[in-house]
Amino acid sequence: MTLVIKAEKRTELGKNASGRLRRKGLVPAILYGESVENIPLILQKKDVIEILKSETGENTIFRVAFDSGETDVMIKEVQIHPVTDELLHVDLIRISMDKPVRVSVPVELVGEPVGVKSEGGVVDFLLRELEIECLPRDIPEAITIDISHLHIHQSFKVMNLELPPGIKVLHEPQAAIVVISSVAEEAAPGTAEGTVEEAAEIKEPEVIRKERKKEEEETGE
Repeated sequence: MTLVIKAEKRTELGKNASGRLRRKGLVPAILYGESVENIPLILQKKDVIEILKSETGENTIFRVAFDSGETDVMIKEVQIHPVTDELLHVDLIRISMDKPVRVSVPVELVGEPVGVKSEGGVVDFLLRELEIECLPRDIPEAITIDISHLHIHQSFKVMNLELPPGIKVLHEPQAAIVVISSVAEEAAPGTAEGTVEEAAEIKEPEVIRKERKKEEEETGE
């Protein structure tokens, strides 16, 4: 069953009006849609939090009811206060169940790689979310990848994914999602040593000049 939340049209706009809404436990929002005028709305904060905390999070498909009508929507963007974590504003996007949408879904790794278990490697998780395109009803909660077969220096790339029909990944096929790196590569000691040596080479001529100047002063030259 599709979740339905009630909304009201927002008539008062601006920073002060939004602040008054938040103090009442409400959230200012705006509804976007193709070829449809943007509609400012008022939502209950508890309803938005319930959606964000659900398993599908921002990819949850729900309905907003206002003016005696309902429309299918998803959360496009959420604005959170960087200090207080207060929910400030919500952007909603109107969707059609028969038209593809672009969303980001989390990647979940399962299995302990051979390269970690017996070869001393570490997991380098490069793409924790994947941007995909599919029909709203086909949006997965997550994309699960079994990495137990990976040896050290091996990677799992976008091209290795096996996804259900209708789901298109929008990343380059050669993009690595996971790499099993050696501990030495992870720490990258060579880079740090190279930086020190390079700094020494830069400072060395200045030290030599100072030493030569001191010798000249002592010899009276």
